[in-house]
Amino acid sequence: MDKLNNNFLVEGPRNKTKHRLKTKSFGYQVLGFGSGGGPTFTSATGGTESTDGNFKVHKFTSGSNLVINSVGNESGGGNSVTYLIVAGGGGGGNNNCGGGGGAGGFRTDGGSATISSSGTYAVVVGSGGGGASTGGVASIFSVESAGGAAGGSNNSGGGSSGGSGGGGSRNGSGGSGNTPSTSPSQGNNGGNGGAMSPDRGGGGGGAGGAGANGGNPATGGSGTASNITGSSVTYAGGGGGGHYNGLSGASGGSGGGGQGKTPLNGGTNELGGGGGGAGQGSTGGSGGNGVVIVRYQFQA
Repeated sequence: MDKLNNNFLVEGPRNKTKHRLKTKSFGYQVLGFGSGGGPTFTSATGGTESTDGNFKVHKFTSGSNLVINSVGNESGGGNSVTYLIVAGGGGGGNNNCGGGGGAGGFRTDGGSATISSSGTYAVVVGSGGGGASTGGVASIFSVESAGGAAGGSNNSGGGSSGGSGGGGSRNGSGGSGNTPSTSPSQGNNGGNGGAMSPDRGGGGGGAGGAGANGGNPATGGSGTASNITGSSVTYAGGGGGGHYNGLSGASGGSGGGGQGKTPLNGGTNELGGGGGGAGQGSTGGSGGNGVVIVRYQFQA
């Protein structure tokens, strides 16, 4: 069976030669599957299926499998598959001006994909992290998005590093995003915690921007929009930084980031948003669950 491995098409045991594949860049990873013969369209099952014109979309909100039954050739609509992988958001930091949780890693391109021309491919959808916990990874085709990082807790607690970094608690440093490093970047840094009001915990990083530092106010970093489903949806916003003594915290970033204390909100499920940072004596908001989406042409 033919396989695609590190941009080489490796043929079966009868022919050991390797051919460099040509790819296109449209903001998504493009996966070549083969060509030739009469019209053949890509056909697959798995997840929640919908259509957008001549394209089929598979949306996964929990771990499952994508089963590719046939692969399109040039005369049958082409053989490109695009994907979006958003990991689970990180939980906001606990107690006394907790930092906002970082958004789950957001990936539409890059990575090392190893797939066969047809078959069953595991889909992993990361869950959001609880208070001060990192979100779960998401993956398909051996391409992985890192979970969002936890916000810093207590005084001077630093945010963790992850898909997007967690914000620091009061006087704490923000965590690094895009960890591990990918190109394009899968996320941004969390903001530093501040010593003064209005919001002392830093905002969590988002896919589209870094979290704000405490005192600015400490809003979560913005998410990034994708139209892979046929309509524009913004994913992976960072959680807002927390305040103290029950006062309102900062807003989360666009794309499902939760607001800091109070009211304390978690990140939005299926968007991978980071949870809001906590106020004094409370637990940070949970991050939102991630999502994996695959799109391809299935008819002319």
